[in-house]
Amino acid sequence: MILGGVEIPYGLGLEGHSDADVLSHAVIDAILGALAKGDIGTHFPDTDPAYEGVSSLLMLEKAMEWAAAEGYKLNNLDATVVAETPKLAPHIPAMRQKMALVLEAPLERINVKATTTEGLGFCGRREGIGAYAVVCLVRREK
Repeated sequence: MILGGVEIPYGLGLEGHSDADVLSHAVIDAILGALAKGDIGTHFPDTDPAYEGVSSLLMLEKAMEWAAAEGYKLNNLDATVVAETPKLAPHIPAMRQKMALVLEAPLERINVKATTTEGLGFCGRREGIGAYAVVCLVRREK
C-alpha cells in the first residue's frame, strides 16, 4: 500500500487506476480546488491509459506545476488519513518528507496526521481508507 508516496508493508492494498495513493490524491484535489480547476478526475481520468499504475507523486508534481504557472507556491498543507489499520504513525515522517520534496515546501509547513473512525463507516469496517487535505497557496514573489 502506498500513502503519501511511501510504501507501507501491509497485507492489503488500495485499488485504483494509478497507484491508489489516497493521501496524494487528496492533496492534488486540494491544490486543484485552491486554483478553481476542478478535480483529480477531470485532469487525470481513470479512462486514460497514461495514468494506469502511475505514481501519484508524479500527478502531484504536475498539479504543483499548474499552480506555479499561475504564480502560486504552497504555503502549507494539512492532511488527514482515515484508516483503522495499519498503524500509520511510524510512516508519517517519511510521508511528510516526500510531500515536502514534491511540493517544494519546508518540512515544517507539511502536516500529515492519521485517525480512525472507531469502527464506524467503510473506513471503520476496513473496506477502504479516506484522506482529506487543505492547502494554502500564496503568490510567488516576483
